[in-house]
Amino acid sequence: MAGLFDEPTVAYAQVAVERGVDAFQDGLTYGIPERLSHIQPGHLVTVPLGRGNTPTSAWVLSIHQDESAPLPKQLKQIYECNNTSIQLPSDLLSLATWMSQYYVTPIGPALSTMLPGPVRQGTGTTTRELVDLADELPPIDTLNEKQQAIVNTIQSLPNEERPVDKPTLVKLAQLKSQSAIQTMIKHGTLVTKRVTRIEAQWLKHTQSFSIPEKLTDEQQHAFDAIASTMDSGYSSHLLHGVTGSGKTEVYIQLIRRAIEQSGTTLILVPEISLTPQTAARLISRFPNQKIAILHSTLTRAQRHQQWALISEGKADIILGVRSAVFAPIPEGKLKLIIVDEEHESSYKQDSAPRYNGRDIAIRRAWMAQCPIVLGSATPSMESWWNATVRNVSTLHTMKHRAPGLVVPNIELINMKHEFTDDGQDFALFSDRLVQAMKTTLDADGQVLILLNRRGFAPWIVCKERTCDWLMKCDHCDSAMVFHRKKPLQSSGFVRCHQCGKEQRIPKSCPDCESKVIVRGAGTQRAEELLRNMLDIEWAAIARLDSDSATTASNIQKTLEKFGDGEIRILLGTQMIAKGLDFPNVKLVGVLNADSSIDLPDFRASERTYQLVSQVCGRCGRGAGESIAIIQTRDPDTPPIKLASQGAYESFANAELSFRNNAGLPPASRMVRFVTRNRDEQTAKGKSEALYERLHSLGHNDVKLNPPIPCVIPRISDFYRYECTALAPSSIVLQRFLVEARNLMTIGRELAVDVDPISLL
Repeated sequence: MAGLFDEPTVAYAQVAVERGVDAFQDGLTYGIPERLSHIQPGHLVTVPLGRGNTPTSAWVLSIHQDESAPLPKQLKQIYECNNTSIQLPSDLLSLATWMSQYYVTPIGPALSTMLPGPVRQGTGTTTRELVDLADELPPIDTLNEKQQAIVNTIQSLPNEERPVDKPTLVKLAQLKSQSAIQTMIKHGTLVTKRVTRIEAQWLKHTQSFSIPEKLTDEQQHAFDAIASTMDSGYSSHLLHGVTGSGKTEVYIQLIRRAIEQSGTTLILVPEISLTPQTAARLISRFPNQKIAILHSTLTRAQRHQQWALISEGKADIILGVRSAVFAPIPEGKLKLIIVDEEHESSYKQDSAPRYNGRDIAIRRAWMAQCPIVLGSATPSMESWWNATVRNVSTLHTMKHRAPGLVVPNIELINMKHEFTDDGQDFALFSDRLVQAMKTTLDADGQVLILLNRRGFAPWIVCKERTCDWLMKCDHCDSAMVFHRKKPLQSSGFVRCHQCGKEQRIPKSCPDCESKVIVRGAGTQRAEELLRNMLDIEWAAIARLDSDSATTASNIQKTLEKFGDGEIRILLGTQMIAKGLDFPNVKLVGVLNADSSIDLPDFRASERTYQLVSQVCGRCGRGAGESIAIIQTRDPDTPPIKLASQGAYESFANAELSFRNNAGLPPASRMVRFVTRNRDEQTAKGKSEALYERLHSLGHNDVKLNPPIPCVIPRISDFYRYECTALAPSSIVLQRFLVEARNLMTIGRELAVDVDPISLL
């Protein structure tokens, strides 16, 4: 059968096209022409799509030979194989199929998410001319001494080292030049082959870390319990250890066990800022193992190199952020998965496909039949529910800090009684925190200050109290934020943190023409206040937020300077609250700890507890006393009060009781349908129509909530409406979504978010 093309069709391929809309979810069938008979599942190909036969990238899902299978009337053929060196392993193909179904997303984009851009583009590859022996050789006695040496050398090489490049052959055959090789090529005794390779090198780090003499009793108990399951297929473990309890040491011992079993370990961390420190620790502890790193601080060529090394099965340990969960580990090699700080929202991708890296890791462990360890001092409610209520995960608890680490003294400061010098506004820094900073600096200690709001001031308002004008974005329903151009400079601009649009601050109020002032404080204002009230060198204070750290390398450099003691005070947003280990941090200050507690999101209390608890855990990691000072306007707020007491179980059990009574996750499973349109009534109408279609499915065990405007109703000139569905279990929700998928066109104007993390 030749189809629409002249070449014979030798087989048939089921492919998934890379389309951003939910079409062709079961794949399309194409013929494989004879010249492309080498194509295998997992290859990236180009196919003709639609009436115009538009060349479109697609992934080969499967290949079959059976002509009796139903085929299109006019079968088209694959145009070309994009790159034979790119081939996703079979388990990633299966994982993409599951992702497509579970997250209600097209399978083509799900597969594309698994392939880093530098790999697709071949960044860092080189094409070299190699030589090998011809199939038919002349009698050996007709060759001169140099030619015989060349033949003997090539014949002695292992198959994986052939063909060989000319300089290497000159060296191995102990020749002085390539002239004999060129003569043998001319006479046909040697044949040349052009081979494209990526020159890969393992990343190295010189930092060393101390090795504990032995595990603590709690560490040993957790290790023994988890290690005992490593030969028993899939198992899920929640390692709940207070900050500083030594969860990393348990990870290291489990990795060592996996290496002894000739297996590969996959480790996920939530933030790029954590990767260098974790990588340095692993390289120090496993100097003879191959450690691959996947994150954006690498050059594009390095990212391709690391991916290639993993694909070839050469990596013993793989470390990376969310997307590293798709590392192309050869089948049968994966023996252990570790998800550190599993509670972090950064594991959730906020664009299609909207997957959660932690949950994908659990699925991958199940497919590989290996253990997965979820570690956190403040586990997510989902993981705590799975371990304590559903019992699908085993809980391992470490309640004490490791030897040499002290529990910080935690103080709550009521900021209702703290005002600025002019008495017009609440103060940002309490007298107690200012004094503690001075005392800490005098003792050569270091300070971490957390303020989870970037910019200089979050509100631009009219000076007249009788006027209620607030500057909002022209394109979004959100307040504009004032940003300084440089620290301690009065000039600046306003920026929308939703769409990124910038403009100048108005000179007067458009409603009453009074003077415009800024209110509130972000990290830029906090930095200015710190520099003005502390007698300290300019370079000794640094700010770390998404405005100052525009690249991952900037983050790494700042943290290195802080680790070296060059930076004495590090001020930042939540990126400084996670997993960092600096022994000389003697003081942690939390500003506006309750700033997010009143957000219209049922996870607000959980996030507040986690953030406060995590940042307090950054101190007390060295000798001597340490202090964490939490500033709040309501010290009796349960998440803040319990976080100051380190009472995670009390908080978690109370929160789960509330969620269970309200029918909210994790007691139920949620999906969020968001419609968007430049016309508000159209967006509302589409949401209402979708709600009616979903309601018509008749799933009485699924609770559908009618459409409402999103918390931020308009972003980038698009109006947004949402309706949510709650189901008692994942099975019930997926049964509902299978039918719902046929009623929707997922794309630019409709987003489906399964297991949403944020409701903003």
